[in-house]
Amino acid sequence: MNKPDTQRNSLRELKSRRKLWLNVHLWLGLALGLFLSIFGITGSILVFHAEINELLNPQLLTVTVPKTHPAYRPLADIFQAGQAAMPETAVNTFANYPRNDAAAFKLVYALPVADAVTEHWEVYVNPYTAQVIGKRLKTSSDSLIPKTFIGLVFELHYALLLGEDLGYTVVGIMGVLLIISVLTGLILWWPLTGKWRQALTIKRRASAERLNFDLHKTSGFYTTVVLVPVLFSGVYMDIPERVVPVLELFSPVTYRYWFQSHPLANPKSITLPEAVAIAEQRYPTGRPDWLYAATQPTDTYTVCKDGVAEQGSWLHRRCVVIDQYSGKILDVDDPAIGTAGEVFTHWQWPLHSGQAFGWTGRILVFLSGLACPVLFVTGVIRWWQKRQAKQMGGRQRGSHNRRWGKQR
Repeated sequence: MNKPDTQRNSLRELKSRRKLWLNVHLWLGLALGLFLSIFGITGSILVFHAEINELLNPQLLTVTVPKTHPAYRPLADIFQAGQAAMPETAVNTFANYPRNDAAAFKLVYALPVADAVTEHWEVYVNPYTAQVIGKRLKTSSDSLIPKTFIGLVFELHYALLLGEDLGYTVVGIMGVLLIISVLTGLILWWPLTGKWRQALTIKRRASAERLNFDLHKTSGFYTTVVLVPVLFSGVYMDIPERVVPVLELFSPVTYRYWFQSHPLANPKSITLPEAVAIAEQRYPTGRPDWLYAATQPTDTYTVCKDGVAEQGSWLHRRCVVIDQYSGKILDVDDPAIGTAGEVFTHWQWPLHSGQAFGWTGRILVFLSGLACPVLFVTGVIRWWQKRQAKQMGGRQRGSHNRRWGKQR
């Protein structure tokens, strides 16, 4: 067999395999494309969730910076003010440090209101005066619909409003299938004949059908490098108990939510402000961001800081896990140290949010999210066009056979 024949046979075999990938890509796209659009649009909103939240609620989430001596009040005073604004039965579960000088301090409280019903409230405090600006109801356990816009977007993005247990599992599985869909799309995009320019560009003055096809393949290709890590990090955050064991096959991994506090003989917890001070000693630079409280006897405090200046890492976010009784540091999310598996997991949230690469990363994740509904719509149109063409071809063949039969 000569070389041209060998090449033709090889090309024919590759095209035959592509039919399998085409079917996988097609049915995954039709089944999950709408959900990909939801994840993409909500993800694009969440890239700028803090800015959008402040824009929608400026009187609640922003403060006026004092012209003279703009210094925060002690953290203990801020927490005391927040607690005073809630009933005694309310328990602090989370706090969010101001992201800039003009932002308010946010404290989240769980408030039991009836049998098996718990409300979660947000209390906003002016960090310069330690005075409460206001509060609002965020969620209630007897409803799957959050009461705030950004809260609704978060729950839709991570759980499809199905609740934590079911929703996180469903969305995690969808994420795995969508990764397969994106990768099969890359296989189908690959130009077997070597026409790279055609594969990478949209044809000018093309027909509507060709324009739709080019828009689908090019937007899919250019967003793949962002969509795959974003989808994987979403799977990791939704179902870490399934992902971490797989990662441990390659490298040891620790997960901060699995650490527990150990009650002492006379258990008395340190306060969350004291836990922040411990984290500040470990990482003196940067700004506190997310503060996780300990609400159960074995829970730990977790203090996350942004802007930590350390050599040897591109990431500047560190999370410190602290025993609520002894104040001992149990674990740190530090990309500058640890195993390859731990460093890999530390990258997941910064990659998912785009914060790993500053404004460039956030804009790329934002644009990739907006590309998701484009991929879905153009994919459905492409499927419908091919379906119509196939049906028309079948009718033409049937008409031809009937005419041939009459002639005979």
